Amino acid sequence: MTDREVVIVEVGPRDGLQNEKVQIATADKLALIERLAAAGLPRIEATAFVSPRWVPQMADHDAVMRGIVRRPGVVFSALVPNEKGAEAALAAGAQALAVFTAASESFCQKNTNCSIAESIARFRPVMALAERAGVPVRGYVSCALDCPYEGKIAPEAVAAVSAELLALGCNEIALSDTLGQGTPERTQAMVEAALKRAPAAMLAGHFHDTSGQAIANVEAAWQLGLRVFDGAVGGTGGCPYAPGAAGNLATERLVAHFAEKGIATGVDLVALQRTAQWIGTRLLPGRVA
Repeated sequence: MTDREVVIVEVGPRDGLQNEKVQIATADKLALIERLAAAGLPRIEATAFVSPRWVPQMADHDAVMRGIVRRPGVVFSALVPNEKGAEAALAAGAQALAVFTAASESFCQKNTNCSIAESIARFRPVMALAERAGVPVRGYVSCALDCPYEGKIAPEAVAAVSAELLALGCNEIALSDTLGQGTPERTQAMVEAALKRAPAAMLAGHFHDTSGQAIANVEAAWQLGLRVFDGAVGGTGGCPYAPGAAGNLATERLVAHFAEKGIATGVDLVALQRTAQWIGTRLLPGRVA
């Protein structure tokens, strides 16, 4: 990848929909995924193989993953919490996996009912399964800037967790501003700390836009060498365990930002904007501008 290119990871079907209270039909989720793939997004996080008790919206994960129309050049991934989830995801056809922990002990306990160390230990069998299947694994580090229970997170804490995930075998670490309250200055400090433990090519930026700073934070991370960024079409999403975290950065805003800079994403912005409009009329009426 050159300095004039970035990779956009679309997380709308998973992170964008997971907190919706009204159950969205499987057929509509599949239609959304097809639209995103047709728009040229190279990586799409399609669903999460988590317990329906905790995330009811993802209860149809198997049907979604099996129902996706595969496209050359598009990787469809699934979020998994443990070995059981990974086995099910791979059996359903996931082409990549994602695991999740946090830089905050309090958030990790609320989100996964275990400590950071325990969460990472749960990933060891996941990594073994992925290695045998020949699929990559992304590691999310939630609360990379702020925690709803502990406040501001030290950059060194983010770097330490990132290093542990890399040592475990993760191919990529997604530094996640879960609350969306970060600033460019704090983003810079956090990314600089992470870069002392991991190369830029193995880091990605995942910024929520609660305070309207997501694009500025993306730019700060890009200036430091990151070339992979997450978005959720229509700016949907929010974490059920992070009060006040509104939505993800809208993918169409992310693509438009890089287009203005002359940076290639390979994504059809018009098609993406139409998909955001479709979400606002079909999936989440009145929720997406």
